Amino acid sequence: MTALRLYNTRTRRKEVFEPLEPGQARVYTCGPTVYAPQHIGNLVAYLFADQLKRALLAEGLRVTHVINITDVGHLTSDADTGEDKLEKQAAATGRSAAEIAAQYTAQWKRDCERVGCLEADVYCKATEHIAEQIELVRTLEAKGYTYRIDDGIYFDTSRFPHYAEFARLKLDEQKAGARIGDVPGKRAPADFGLWKFASPGVKRQQEWDSPWGRGFPGWHVECSAMSVKYLGANFDIHTGGVDHIPVHHTNEIAQSECALGIHPWVRYWMHTEFMELRGEKISKSKGHTLVLDDLAARGFEPLAFRYFVLQAHYRQQQTFSFEALEAAATGYGRLLLQAMEVRDAPGEADPERIAPLRERFRDAVRDDLNAPQALALAHEVARDSALPAPERRALLLEFDAFLGLDLARAVPRQAESESDPAIDARVAEREAARTARDFARADRIRDELAAEGIAIEDTPSGPRWRRSR
Repeated sequence: MTALRLYNTRTRRKEVFEPLEPGQARVYTCGPTVYAPQHIGNLVAYLFADQLKRALLAEGLRVTHVINITDVGHLTSDADTGEDKLEKQAAATGRSAAEIAAQYTAQWKRDCERVGCLEADVYCKATEHIAEQIELVRTLEAKGYTYRIDDGIYFDTSRFPHYAEFARLKLDEQKAGARIGDVPGKRAPADFGLWKFASPGVKRQQEWDSPWGRGFPGWHVECSAMSVKYLGANFDIHTGGVDHIPVHHTNEIAQSECALGIHPWVRYWMHTEFMELRGEKISKSKGHTLVLDDLAARGFEPLAFRYFVLQAHYRQQQTFSFEALEAAATGYGRLLLQAMEVRDAPGEADPERIAPLRERFRDAVRDDLNAPQALALAHEVARDSALPAPERRALLLEFDAFLGLDLARAVPRQAESESDPAIDARVAEREAARTARDFARADRIRDELAAEGIAIEDTPSGPRWRRSR
């Protein structure tokens, strides 16, 4: 039997997953910055974390999954320059930062639910853990890892010999200010803010008293403080996007290992690739604000987007287009129709007959969450007419514990809502013509329907039709 193997960014290789505590997996995922709607590219990171959680559960492990909510401290540069994203949005809209954060947190949670993500065990907000963040900075200060400048309290990366290892950084090639902006008084370009001082004369909605003066925490501090609070000083897996590797996660490691005296702080680091749109990373800063509701407005089920994401390995860059999503929606609809045909099949599955297929599926998942291979096997089983219906039903339901496509309940949109007696009659007329081998007439009816935006799919259980999007 194969073991679950995961690609570890820290070591740059696949490794057998061995939890620190037998039977228990503790996972932290970098969550959203809730100053705006989360676009579909953002959702990919949470769909990946959901795949991971489902794979761990399939191994019989208890999983504690923590996701943070960044509702303060994330500056527009993703580092130490620019305005706080929540404060900037509040100033632009005249609304409170708390109101904006609440709105987009709810939207993000709703979208995660719609694409089939399991709930996290803990959702922790940065603004509700200011005391923990201050305590972390106090610990770093007491151990001599910080210095103070006019802008705030900074981490001295020269005091941490391992700083460049995680992201394979070449610090000697960095020019002053080139990486994270020109902050007067910083000793090195890589040094980062732990506590930022409120600017004189600038009224902020989100600031707190601290031992160093009134201000707010740096973005990186929250993840270290909250992950340790809920998962312990040393935990199993930390996930995020590849864009987190060179700055955010590198800084998390530095401050956490120095404060806790632990190396490595996290055993396995896992990162998902970007989703691209027209050859560019989908990004709010570039105006790519395509959200899940935009897909739904075009007639796509949210789970069709999940199916689309499952078609690529999480470490493979994927390019989004509506044509590609249309193809994914068609594939998902076909899989649902085939699952529907066996949902109520009488009889029990033969354990010996399904065992080899079950092992093939588990092998795919255990090979660093190979979702495309797992999805292909689900299709193979669904369309295998030589495999009895009870076996197909049992396997598809078991596979879906990882795939998360709701194969037990979901109904394809065309089967759920496409009903028109006139069209049904013409489809039946075409089928009668085909049975009579009058293919010219059958083709004519098909072409007439196509001209009206009606697509026909011939399936083993008969023709099905849908309106083209």
